[in-house]
Amino acid sequence: MTWSQMQPVLEQGTLDTLYMVLWSTLVTILGGLPLGLLLVLTDKGGLLQNRPVNKIVGVIVNVGRSLPFIILLIALIPFTTFVVGTFIGPTAMIVPLAVGAIPFFARLVETSVREVDHGLVEAVQSMGGGTPTIVRKVLLPQALPSLVSAVTTTVIVLIGYSAMAGVVGGEGLGSKALTYGYNRFDTTFMLTTVAVLIAIVTIVQLIGDGVVRLLAQRGRTA
Repeated sequence: MTWSQMQPVLEQGTLDTLYMVLWSTLVTILGGLPLGLLLVLTDKGGLLQNRPVNKIVGVIVNVGRSLPFIILLIALIPFTTFVVGTFIGPTAMIVPLAVGAIPFFARLVETSVREVDHGLVEAVQSMGGGTPTIVRKVLLPQALPSLVSAVTTTVIVLIGYSAMAGVVGGEGLGSKALTYGYNRFDTTFMLTTVAVLIAIVTIVQLIGDGVVRLLAQRGRTA
């Protein structure tokens, strides 16, 4: 396959990959952030201490994290079809991508929030601040640089997941590599696809690191 033939295929594959990753990242944040906070708040000594709830949420997150994505992808075909109307295409792949990433991101959120100085929490409590106030004014702002790193890591994981999604018709660069590279024994196309994926991951990492440094500088000057 010549470059003129590869270019439109790679462009479409890249757009499909970015589309899947962007929307699944948004859904993952919306689902994983409250889940991670719940793990911290309901833990022993937490603001909403509730061991049964904490154990149940912990088990759900652990089970979700332990399932290989390719198995989860296939197992969720009926659910994906119910939600989207099909299990093929970039839009359909947002469902399993988000379901697979939410438990992973929730654990990262939990780790980030646990790093917040408990003295700040106690200070707000002493001034009459309730749990919602502490979460909004202390936990999330103080953990923000770490949360941005967590989002960056999750996006990179989703890029890898999106490549695997090509196995079941998820489109994207993974599907293009399988169809035009592997099945047609086109090594050049395969290597080019890998190079594009590496470039995307590198750009995401650079942006994430840049935002973390900016937040850290603002924190030191505040």
